Amino acid sequence: MSDLPNLKKRIAEEFSEPGRTLGRDGMSKAADGFKALEPQHGPELPREKYPALKPALAGGVLLCSGAILSTGIDAGFPLLSAGLASAGLAGAVLLLGDWYRSTVRPFAGRASAGQEKASDKRWERSETSQLLSTIHDALGDIAIIRDPGGKIVQTNAVFCRLTGWLQPEGMTCEALGIVFEPASEPDHYQVRIATDSGLKLFDWHDVIAREPASGTFMLHSIARDVTEESRIAGEREEARRRAENASQAKSRLLATVSHEIRTPLSGILGMSHLISQTRLTSEQKNYLAGMRQSGHALVQLVDDLLDFSSIEAGRFQLRPAPEPLRETIESVVEMLSHRAHEKGIEIGATVTAEVPGLMDFDAARLRQVLFNVIGNAVKFTHTGGVLVSASIDAEAVVVRIDDSGPGMDAKEQARVFDEFEQAGGNAQRAGGSGLGLAISRRIMEEYGGSLTLSSIPGKGSTFEIRFPALGCDLAAAARARRGVLAGSRVMVMAPAGPASQALSSTIRTLGGSCDCVETLEDAQAVAVRALATATLLTDIIVDHRHAAQFRRLLAQMPSLEQQKLRKTYLVNPEERNGRPINQMDGYHAWLIRPLREKSLVAVLCGRMKGMEVRDAINDNRPVLREVPALREKPPQGGVLLAEDDPVNAFMVRAVVERAGYSVRVVGDFETLAVALFDAPEANRIAPELIITDLNMPGGDGFSMLKRIREDEQQSGKKAVPVIVLTSDTQADTKQQLLAAGASAVLSKPADPNVLSEEICRLLER
Repeated sequence: MSDLPNLKKRIAEEFSEPGRTLGRDGMSKAADGFKALEPQHGPELPREKYPALKPALAGGVLLCSGAILSTGIDAGFPLLSAGLASAGLAGAVLLLGDWYRSTVRPFAGRASAGQEKASDKRWERSETSQLLSTIHDALGDIAIIRDPGGKIVQTNAVFCRLTGWLQPEGMTCEALGIVFEPASEPDHYQVRIATDSGLKLFDWHDVIAREPASGTFMLHSIARDVTEESRIAGEREEARRRAENASQAKSRLLATVSHEIRTPLSGILGMSHLISQTRLTSEQKNYLAGMRQSGHALVQLVDDLLDFSSIEAGRFQLRPAPEPLRETIESVVEMLSHRAHEKGIEIGATVTAEVPGLMDFDAARLRQVLFNVIGNAVKFTHTGGVLVSASIDAEAVVVRIDDSGPGMDAKEQARVFDEFEQAGGNAQRAGGSGLGLAISRRIMEEYGGSLTLSSIPGKGSTFEIRFPALGCDLAAAARARRGVLAGSRVMVMAPAGPASQALSSTIRTLGGSCDCVETLEDAQAVAVRALATATLLTDIIVDHRHAAQFRRLLAQMPSLEQQKLRKTYLVNPEERNGRPINQMDGYHAWLIRPLREKSLVAVLCGRMKGMEVRDAINDNRPVLREVPALREKPPQGGVLLAEDDPVNAFMVRAVVERAGYSVRVVGDFETLAVALFDAPEANRIAPELIITDLNMPGGDGFSMLKRIREDEQQSGKKAVPVIVLTSDTQADTKQQLLAAGASAVLSKPADPNVLSEEICRLLER
């Protein structure tokens, strides 16, 4: 077996049996390859130049060489097959080449050094290409090389398997049905290939590289199957779209529901205001106050729902402006005092001297947060009371709300700020929506602050509101307020609790001294100590619950009557019953709990003897000015009111007429347009003022505003003031209406006081 044909025959017969590593064609091609390589390399193949093949050759070389030497060619062929399988195709081809050139044919001459070098380079390039194809095969990626004309020069097995073309060389991708869809980056495409398992999507990248041997630019392409990733991304996008649609639908639903709720609320609160202007008994006034309080609570619930929707949609925005923090806190505490006193608990507020008079914050939103948090404390407290205190800590405002309620365990504290979550028992949970604290925390986070909670079961809870002190001079504020009551030495006779604690803290922070006593013996001790140290008292403030003890104190210590003491009577707003000051024998002034700092300072400085009448429900709203008398000759135009709800129309009409203006009412936008633009010239209305609802049948408020302003510009008429009433309380809506030409925007239910103020502001010359 010394010639090539016999070798080829023997190799083909040996490896054509089932289970062999190489088939007949493969071995035939290998033998032909050996013959072609022989003139260039001779019997000894330069393996030392191919380090990547050495590990693959090791096993096959040892096994096959030992088998051939010990048993001869005939017995060594079975072991040769095993050697080929272990060494791999590359090692087997090189091994058989060596064996062929060393044993079958003698050395026929050595090729020149230049030919050997060129052949080595070609082999290296072929080896690298095959290695890359193998790697991409393992990763499941497509790898192909195309010439400048787009014809395929080389592909890997993955490409052939997916396209079904075993020999695609010489064809173009377009001829194989591959369609390229440009992506966002250059030389980057999305490619769809129809396979046996369905349509596949590939992420395709092209790179142009020069062939070192020929200098020809070749197009190398790599593509990865992204079918599953694309499907997941599509499902994620669809889920996001559905979520956005659901959020928009929720927002529309809330807006619609809020409008429908606010419409009857406007009637309820408006009519209750009109009733309050009539003569009522004390009992009827109490009933009316309860009805109005319930109405405002329902308005607050609607606002909470809308705020929650705005926060979730990312449209929530704070609008800080210079506002008085102390008055804001006091007004909220006063609004909630009626609730606290009905439960038999106390409530009070104190603000340290370091807190400036004016600061930059969104007063409406902070009032909302305070109302939610303080109201929550009042709701869960049944004995003791609630104390609200404000101070400055590291250039931040800290408002603490301490209550003596049941407290919360760690589990309740963890979920109390979650949406629609409430602490306490079932009866307490039924008293709210569970949104107030969640919205309050989100508002404070939007402001760059925080709302935190600490609580001990059985001892009470402390909520802490913290936000940056902006737009103020802290040092100047402290100097301005610290010595206001420097000359006051006060004794307070009152039960221990938040009310007396707030009173004494306020006096001390403003520079005065204060002793709080509960019993007659303690009061006597303070009075004796004051006489002994020559630091005579300047004021005695007596809680109405200690009035009897105070009378006994005066009887036992006549010297107190001889001193020039200012005696002040302290009552709940529910206890005063409108009694004039002259009926309070022995007292020089009176105050109402919860105290306002301004009133306390005025009394202790002798500037006021009594306390002004306050409305705890509407104290934070603008005060209604003196209603002018109805003008004898109302202007011909008067006020044009567009309102589709008859109750609201009646309420607004009553307010306008009480302000001294005649009113004409229309019930939809079509009638409004006819009255302003479409009626004959003689019948057209030229109103002094237009009051319109934003949402009515027959059109929308934005379009009507635009038409009114365009008509005025075209005709050269004077601009008519327009007040828009809307249930949409979002700040963006208000800004859009003002930009569209509205003179004022009021939220429904429109407060009669505010509405009257706006009418007078816009129409007074």
